[in-house]
Amino acid sequence: MFSDPDREHLDDVSKHGGRVRSFRHERGNWASFVYVAFHPREEFLEMLEELESVARKHGVVLTKMEDFHISLSQTVVLRHHWINPFVQALRDRLCSVRRFLCVADQLKVYVNNEKTRTFLGLEVVTGQQQLQEVVSEVDKSLQEFNLETFYQNPSFHVSLFWCVGEVTNSLLGDCLLELQKVVDEFEDSDVLTRFYADEISCKCGNKVMSIPLC
Repeated sequence: MFSDPDREHLDDVSKHGGRVRSFRHERGNWASFVYVAFHPREEFLEMLEELESVARKHGVVLTKMEDFHISLSQTVVLRHHWINPFVQALRDRLCSVRRFLCVADQLKVYVNNEKTRTFLGLEVVTGQQQLQEVVSEVDKSLQEFNLETFYQNPSFHVSLFWCVGEVTNSLLGDCLLELQKVVDEFEDSDVLTRFYADEISCKCGNKVMSIPLC
């Protein structure tokens, strides 16, 4: 199972907190996506607890993401025998990319394509150009396998929470302002919301392959 919000296959929603998957699982097919992992400090998780509490006061119950990352592709289906060639194509294209700084400190509300889940995330404000350059190379690798490329003009972000359904209106306005205030005023937030992208990861099923940047 993936924490990536955009594409998930159809199955028993009761096993996934009410989330709806959008493509059916088939033997030999592996749901896969490319991303930059974000490994938060303990203090970052404390900040998330405060955000969750504020949202609850506004009537929104949020569920914390199981892991944190910046997506660099949509979730696509790879045949088993495509996995190694696809990852090698990524390695070849990314071998000369240098590590870079990302700062993600602006809260933003997102909804998946099917409008079945709403997300609260931190948008990247520093590192967007470098992420777009990486996406360009990832897209080329996807095209080699006739797979769908990433979104046009993406909003790079780290998803923090999700909830079932389309609840954008409940999170916007005063709620979002109060949530952003938590981030802005949290001790050492300027440190907690910045990290270096020093490797690109590709997750296929439950297997993660990492590509170090130079």
